[in-house]
Amino acid sequence: MSFDLSRALRWIKPQRTTDTIQRRSTADLPILRKPISAGLELLLDTCVYVDVLQGRSPVSVDELLETRIVNHSSVCLAELTHLFGRLDPSHPATKTVLREIRRTLEDIQGHRLFSPSETAMGEAGMLAGLVTRLSGAARGESLLNDASLYLQALERGWIVLTRNVRDFDYFDQLLPVGRVLFYEQG
Repeated sequence: MSFDLSRALRWIKPQRTTDTIQRRSTADLPILRKPISAGLELLLDTCVYVDVLQGRSPVSVDELLETRIVNHSSVCLAELTHLFGRLDPSHPATKTVLREIRRTLEDIQGHRLFSPSETAMGEAGMLAGLVTRLSGAARGESLLNDASLYLQALERGWIVLTRNVRDFDYFDQLLPVGRVLFYEQG
């Protein structure tokens, strides 16, 4: 196995504290602002796909997606394809929603779709567990998925683009390496 548990324990230090963790104020977060410029490659959180598909992404996000190299994670692929089984086929909007998701997924270039490494997944378990304990959050799988995205971006030198302040702010506080960029919904 290529996952180095000892290294991960030294880096994340999941048993280091019994304190609690609080969300930072919006003023203290790395929020996407204009002007948009070239920079590090992006890794999209699932909420970005949803906001773009629903026409709720701010102009700044749309411009950023046109300016930067955009990468995709198999974690988001799974979260989006989950909807093919989850949505009620008898609901009148389901067919249209699934058609748009399908088009979006089929537009992803194969060389821009990546899976988290064993190391990122092992560390994600620790990070999600630490956030659960320190924040009192009880979101289980979604928190684990988000932690794996954060660590996948960190490992590859990318920035996660998300509006999910609830989870990613905690990750950024515990492992403050500046690999997340937040936006406010348009």
